[in-house]
Amino acid sequence: MVKESMVGMEIQQVGHQPSSPSPSTSTTSSSNPNHAPATPSWWESISKARAHIQSLSTLFPSDLSLSSLADSDRPAFSLLQSPATFAAVSGALCSPDSGAGDDPLCHWLYDTFQSSDPDLRLVVLSFIPLLAGLYLSRVVHLGPTPSLAGFEAVLLALYACEAKLRNGKPVLISVPDLSQPSLYHAPRVPPPSHKQPNVAVLSDPLEPQLAVKSTKRACIVAVALDSYYKKISHMPSWSKLDLCEFASAWAGQNCSCRGEFDREQEPFSCFENPSRGYADDAENLEDEMEKLEIGDKGLPNGDSVENGRFFRGSRIPLPWELLQPVLRILGHCLLAPMNEQDVREAAGEAVRSLYARAMHDVMPQAILATRSLIQLDKRARAIAKETIISVASNPSTPSKPRKPEILLASK
Repeated sequence: MVKESMVGMEIQQVGHQPSSPSPSTSTTSSSNPNHAPATPSWWESISKARAHIQSLSTLFPSDLSLSSLADSDRPAFSLLQSPATFAAVSGALCSPDSGAGDDPLCHWLYDTFQSSDPDLRLVVLSFIPLLAGLYLSRVVHLGPTPSLAGFEAVLLALYACEAKLRNGKPVLISVPDLSQPSLYHAPRVPPPSHKQPNVAVLSDPLEPQLAVKSTKRACIVAVALDSYYKKISHMPSWSKLDLCEFASAWAGQNCSCRGEFDREQEPFSCFENPSRGYADDAENLEDEMEKLEIGDKGLPNGDSVENGRFFRGSRIPLPWELLQPVLRILGHCLLAPMNEQDVREAAGEAVRSLYARAMHDVMPQAILATRSLIQLDKRARAIAKETIISVASNPSTPSKPRKPEILLASK
C-alpha cells in the first residue's frame, strides 16, 4: 500500500495536468497579469529547513544529534556539510532492508525534495550517487524480488522535475563545422533552412514515467545523475567519492589494460641521485609525489567498510546513456581545481576501470571519452610533479603567488 501511494504521488506530479485553472489562480492573473509567484521569505525557509531536520532526527534518535544544525543561521546548508549526518544516512541506506516502500528515510528524501528550498534539495541530491549505486547494484544482481519502491520514488521525483524543466524539448549542442579553417570562421554559404548540420541531440525529450520499467531504468537513473551534475559544485567531497567508487565497481574491470596509458610513461626516478640538488627534503617530497600516482589497488567491490565509509557495488550493464552523466561527473572530479586529492585519486581509478570496460565491450564513444579523461589526468599530474620539483629545487622561491600588478592608465 505504501509503495502504491508513493508511486501514485509521482503519477499526479508527472501525468496529471489540470484542464482549467483554479478560481484563485484565474482571479490573480486577471487582476495582475505580471504577478509572479511569491518566493518564500527568509524566515519561512529557515522554518522549513528546521522542520525537515527535526523529522530526520526522529529517524536516528540515539545515533545522531541535529539540534546544533537546526539552530544555525543556514540549517539546510549546515546539514549538507555535516559529515556525521552523511555517515548516518549512508549507513541507513546501505542496510540490507533499505529502499523498500515503507522505508522512512526514503519517505524523508522524497518529501524533502518536493520542498521549494534549494538548499534542502541540495541535501537530497548529495545522496543520489549512493542511492543510485545501491539501486542499480541490487536490482541487477538480486532481481525484482526485493522491494525497492522507496529508491524508485526518489529517482522518479528527480526525473519528473527534470522532465518539467525541459518541457518536452531535447537537449541540443552545437557541433563545430570541421570544413571551416577554425572554430571562429563563419560558413561562406549558409546551410539551407531545413538542415541543421551543426546541431546535435545530446538527450532526447523526456517522456513522463509512472514507474521504473526495466527498459527505462538506465534513462531514469541517468537523468537523476545529470541533475546531480548540474549542482556538483555545491556537493561535499564524500558525495563525489561515492560516485567514483560505484563507477569503479560498476565497471568491474581490474585487468591489465587499466594501466595501459600509465605504462607508456617512463618511471619517475628523480630520487635516485640525491646529489642533484633538488631533493633536500626528499622524504616529504616523495610523499607528496606518491599522492599524485595512480596505484594498482582497486576500489572495493561488494559489501565492505573502510575508514567508516560504506561500499556496496558490483558489475552492471553500462549503456551509453548511463555512462554520459557518469563521465561528466568524473571529469569534474578529475579536473576541478577545488577538489580534494582523495576525490581525484578515486576519479582516476574509476576512469581507468571504465576505460578497460569500454575496451572489453567495444564501445567507441566510451573508449574515446575515457581515453581523453585519462590523458587530461596524466597531463595534470605531470604539471603537478613539475611544480613540486621546481619548488623543491628552488628553496628561495616564494610559496605564495605574487599579486598581479595593477596598472592605471589615464584617460
